[in-house]
Amino acid sequence: MTQITKIKTGTKLEELSSYSRIVAVDNWIFVSNTAGRNPETKEIPEDLEAQTRQVFANIERALAAADSSLADVVATRVFIQDPADTQAVMTLFGEMFRGVDPTTTVTCPPLGSGVYKVEIEVTAYRGAASAPTERKTIAI
Repeated sequence: MTQITKIKTGTKLEELSSYSRIVAVDNWIFVSNTAGRNPETKEIPEDLEAQTRQVFANIERALAAADSSLADVVATRVFIQDPADTQAVMTLFGEMFRGVDPTTTVTCPPLGSGVYKVEIEVTAYRGAASAPTERKTIAI
């Protein structure tokens, strides 16, 4: 039988919009689009690198709540407010995912607030980090 676990963080937006930060369906883990708000201070760093690092810290905390980690991530969607910030964000993204190599979509739409410089959504598969992996390079 399929096991579904829904995890909330208690934010006002989750309650207002009736959504979960994380939904795990068996070993599949879906983490909602995540911003760089520090959960303790409720502050959002103005600095792009600090905000991006906070996004990753928030995602890591969410994945840990579902017995997973960044190493299990198989797909990401990266939303960057200002296209000029793309290289900086994706350089840090590369640091965080080197060797994991998930599929990735990067886009630059307006985000829900002007204070957000980057938001990231991930899909993980619990146990992917320890699964046998075949790597190929193709031309497309």
